[in-house]
Amino acid sequence: MNPDWITTARTLSEALPFLQRYDGATVVIKFGGHAMGDDAAMETFARDIVLMKQCNIHPVLVHGGGPMINEMLEKQGVTSEFVNGKRVTDAETMKIVEMVLSGLVNKRIVVALNKQGGKAVGLSGKDGNLMICEKAEPDMGFVGEPSVVNPDILNTFKDSDMIPVIAPIGVGEDGQTYNVNGDTAAGAIAAALDADRLLLLTDVSGVKDADGNVITDLSTAQVEKLTKDGTIKGGMIPKTQTALKAIEGGVRAVVILDGRAPNACLLELFTEHGAGSLIRS
Repeated sequence: MNPDWITTARTLSEALPFLQRYDGATVVIKFGGHAMGDDAAMETFARDIVLMKQCNIHPVLVHGGGPMINEMLEKQGVTSEFVNGKRVTDAETMKIVEMVLSGLVNKRIVVALNKQGGKAVGLSGKDGNLMICEKAEPDMGFVGEPSVVNPDILNTFKDSDMIPVIAPIGVGEDGQTYNVNGDTAAGAIAAALDADRLLLLTDVSGVKDADGNVITDLSTAQVEKLTKDGTIKGGMIPKTQTALKAIEGGVRAVVILDGRAPNACLLELFTEHGAGSLIRS
């Protein structure tokens, strides 16, 4: 018998307790980073998500699309300014952001999932008033902060074969369109759904200690301490703050992991060692 077959069978058998653990669970996944721009990585990611749905886990995808937005803004001759990692979004930029996120990026992910046998449906925070926003900061233009998340439209998909794919575009009470940070949107949606897990896929392997080693398990108190002493810094701060806010809102645990790693979501959910940094209260 082929040794590879034996290894595969053993791996499947060892996954059983984890399949049972997550049976019926809601898992919100923020998909972003360079993995989005790679066709092979997109195909692998889509296959993993469809497998999760087949195993009676309910994945809810929230995506970013910064590089694609940058490319389109450049083609249109529109310049962008960033403040603390967030794009200042004037009216002209907002039109392009919505076109790229709700159109080009969202439908690319939907098609990838459908090609793997899934039944994906693309949405934005505007659909069903999913994500009501307020202006985040006066000087940021139309950058929004979710004030209310209405999970009703997502709950209708939970007991179906559908996989929701959400562009982080929100709407104000007055109908104004807002650009929402993808991590922020994913955290707010995960809290509204009382998700079992929020997976934040990024371009780094997780939260690192002062020596550069990935910390695999963190409490919220540890995250606050490491942020205060400067160990957690730069672009990791908004991700860990999103994690803390999501956990405070009812999410059981948040994992920050490298979306470029093959089968990262499956390794996190279905193996003992997991992947990335798990944060819980």
